[in-house]
Amino acid sequence: MKLLVKAPAKINLALDVLHKRPDGYHEVRMVMTTIDLADRLELSDHDSDEIKVISHNRFVPDDSRNLAYQAAQLLKKRYGVKKGVVISITKTIPVAAGLAGGSSDAAATLRGLNQFWNLGLSLDELATLGAEIGSDVSFCVYGGTALATGRGEVITHIESPPHCWVILAKPTIGVSTADVYRNLSLENVTHPDVDGMIRAIESKDFQGICDRVGNVLEDVTLKLHPEVAHIKDQMKRFGADAVLMSGSGPTVFGLVQRESRMQRIYNGLRGFSDQVYAVRLLGERNRVE
Repeated sequence: MKLLVKAPAKINLALDVLHKRPDGYHEVRMVMTTIDLADRLELSDHDSDEIKVISHNRFVPDDSRNLAYQAAQLLKKRYGVKKGVVISITKTIPVAAGLAGGSSDAAATLRGLNQFWNLGLSLDELATLGAEIGSDVSFCVYGGTALATGRGEVITHIESPPHCWVILAKPTIGVSTADVYRNLSLENVTHPDVDGMIRAIESKDFQGICDRVGNVLEDVTLKLHPEVAHIKDQMKRFGADAVLMSGSGPTVFGLVQRESRMQRIYNGLRGFSDQVYAVRLLGERNRVE
């Protein structure tokens, strides 16, 4: 038996950090939405009662460090599953890019194995499990567009943004999220208008969304990695309607309504980055199959 599962990337339209919590995590308020850039996972039976991860990307671990492996292991232990699984991951989402690729793979594994092993869990139950694996996994279980609070695991669904193109460019570096948070000084940040962003999304106000994109981690990453600032400047110069770094970076995304302008920006950025993508917003939430 085989099952194919899609694992879409996410971008942060707004990312605010409020304070450091007693548990060592940061309290965040983020507006996230899924985009049509996705890894693909194939789940198949394993002869033994083991989890095997196959990836053809040398930057993706194939052992217990892999979040998809951790998701399968969590389900096996929590629900006493006496079956093995082979998880074959075809990567399209860049690694260590601020696009939640690993978290989305874990979320896709939870959704897929729920069906594969006939566990009968709801999305809410899967999202609760996802929070044990990583802060972005809960959102990725649901997909769509949402406000994420707490350390990122408390999810409130909101309406989908209006349709537009999303252009992404990732410089040839990886960024450590831990390093970015370590260098974040909350005394000197400009907090994005998260509530205004939600209102703009729900009223399908594309210009209002563009006016309110913001990410308190951006300045930290731009100082640590000037090449991210360079790509951001180029994307603005080529005419994107809004430009922002996603998550802790280093991927920069631009929002564009007109397809002709999208094509011009995409072509222009190819001279500055090897990893450039032009995709649409997804908007729809996942369902339990």
